[in-house]
Amino acid sequence: MFGSPSVPTNFLVISDTHNFEFEEKPSPFGSTLPKVDVLLHCGNLTHNAGSSSYMKALRFLGEFDAELKLFMAGSHDSDLDEEYWKARLADFDTMEDHKRALADVKGELAAAAGVTCLEEGNYYFKLKNGASFWLYASPYSPAASDRAFGYEQNEDRFNGPSPVADGITSIAEHRIESFPLVDIVMTHGPPKKILDACSGGNVGCEHLLRAVGRARPRMHCFGRVHEGNGLEVMGWDTEKHQPVGYRGNPYPSSTGSPIQYGKETLMVNAAVMDAKNRPVNSPWLISLELPTNNFPGTPPHFVNGPGNMWILHGHTAVELPFSLQS
Repeated sequence: MFGSPSVPTNFLVISDTHNFEFEEKPSPFGSTLPKVDVLLHCGNLTHNAGSSSYMKALRFLGEFDAELKLFMAGSHDSDLDEEYWKARLADFDTMEDHKRALADVKGELAAAAGVTCLEEGNYYFKLKNGASFWLYASPYSPAASDRAFGYEQNEDRFNGPSPVADGITSIAEHRIESFPLVDIVMTHGPPKKILDACSGGNVGCEHLLRAVGRARPRMHCFGRVHEGNGLEVMGWDTEKHQPVGYRGNPYPSSTGSPIQYGKETLMVNAAVMDAKNRPVNSPWLISLELPTNNFPGTPPHFVNGPGNMWILHGHTAVELPFSLQS
């Protein structure tokens, strides 16, 4: 990872589109979509879930010109959360709704749009320009307003038992790996006090902040808190974490945000909608310097453990029986 040649790679980062369609005017995307290497959507493709909503959302994502198009569910995409749906069968119809939703976002419609739905876990990607990167994805965020993919304040989804805080229970099924094993963290919700301010206060997750501080990725992108749209450069210090810079959004130009890898992270709240669910926030076009050889070893060199590493083959994510951490 260190010392490898690097190549500039363009990312278009969006979140909380809530069934936005390009026919809507005015459009925060402008008249022409930029061609990029990677499109990242941080959740809430829909406003109220349902098959027709996913069909619209996938058509929307299909319009983007990107070699790799990745998205995950969010708090409004409720029928994609199996446990949430099971717990509310008295209110909903059947589990067939959940199965149909999965078929929508992982089946022929998604393939036709050239997009891949990520579940919670760690993924490795290699692009045609030679760049490669590790990405952690999670649709979960602190429980609020009985939305999907929620967890309680005393539950930590992102750290294993050893770095968990006092009085907190680790429920991590796929923890965020430590530096330097993650290039991009992609979550639905923000970390605590990082682009998370709204009428309810700072609603981000302190456990997520601790995990991201441990991982020190090149970029952490998220959404959910519409009012928090923006970009900060977070500096990692042994005693405290603090923003070291802010950036305006020059879209459709790329955001020039060079970072000191391992010492700084681009924090991006990419919510397209504002607090009144109006599509007024432009997407973030970000250029990252990525290494050309970012696979640290081969599977025999990894420690056996809960399989939480994934390699993407086409549009199918394959779980590997090893972990990057001992």
